[in-house]
Formats: sequence, structure tokens, C-alpha cells
Amino acid sequence: MMQHRISTTDPISLNEVNNLEGKPYVVEGNHYNDLTIYFENEENRQAYEDIPVECPAKDFDHDIGNNIDEGYDEG
Repeated sequence: MMQHRISTTDPISLNEVNNLEGKPYVVEGNHYNDLTIYFENEENRQAYEDIPVECPAKDFDHDIGNNIDEGYDEG
């Protein structure tokens, strides 16, 4: 099931964006589950784009999960 969501709250200024025609936006996600985010101005869109993306997978030195089979029904 495809789901497309729209956010009209500028994530930088936290102001509601009215009259969306011609306003800058980005689309996050994939074809099946995406989000269109509108911005008040191009400067706010660029500030959003400039936020670094975290990649925690590079920082896995220790596994703190409970990775044992105890409690699983093997029947």
C-alpha cells in the first residue's frame, strides 16, 4: 500500500507554510512511503538539506542486544 504524506510545517522555522504553490520542498522516503516537506523559503530548504545524516551502523563496536535463543519455541 502506497502512502504519501505532506508536511506544511517548515521544520527549520516551525511556521505553517500557506499557499504551497511555488514554495520549495523536498521529498523524503521511497516510492511506497514518502513525505513531502514544504519550506517557507529556499534558505530554510537549504538549511534542512545541510543537516548531516547520521549513520550509526558505522559505530557498532559493541553489541548490547540480547541475541540468545532462550525462550524461543523450537518445536
